[in-house]
Amino acid sequence: MIVSYNKPHVGDTLLVQLTTEPVVQVELERHEDVVFVKEGATGEVKAFNLFNASAYMNLDGVSGNVELSEEFVDTLKAALTKCGATLDLDVDLTPKFIVGHVLEIADHPDADKLHICQVQVDEEAPLQIVCGAPNVAQGQKVVVAKIGAVMPSGTVIVESKLRGVESYGMMCSARELAIPNAPQVRGILVLDDNAEVGAPFHA
Repeated sequence: MIVSYNKPHVGDTLLVQLTTEPVVQVELERHEDVVFVKEGATGEVKAFNLFNASAYMNLDGVSGNVELSEEFVDTLKAALTKCGATLDLDVDLTPKFIVGHVLEIADHPDADKLHICQVQVDEEAPLQIVCGAPNVAQGQKVVVAKIGAVMPSGTVIVESKLRGVESYGMMCSARELAIPNAPQVRGILVLDDNAEVGAPFHA
């Protein structure tokens, strides 16, 4: 689930995206301050807007992507209920920016400047991530944006193919993470060797 709020440009409206899949046939369904955006063919709710959002939750200082927490999701569910809108919100609250360990690097068979990396982020199998950073190297600790992560730019990380090779996340540069005074040269952010694999990363 991706949530954004930008009062100066959009008004007092919370925008909630439940999937990155496009809606082919848009169907709208209103319940007081809630408007569901549904896929017409299936009736599946793909997104919804909460109008007059500040009447349901404290959004002071929020501009752009909203950081999800259990408390926020509970408040959002309460707003839906108050408006008479029925929706089962199954939200993944696991961290989306985490420390990864580059285990292996192989050359991309169809792109000289791309590398196919195996990156450990937890106790499960490593993630395959295609990376074009010139400074990526085996053994590095890096920041991984997992599938579903929302970058500071608003870009959503999705499963993708780069020149025919599957990629399941992204290794981030300091600039992409909007770290203050980040170098403007190309290259991923390399963390200290003692960074804990799987630990959440906060810029």
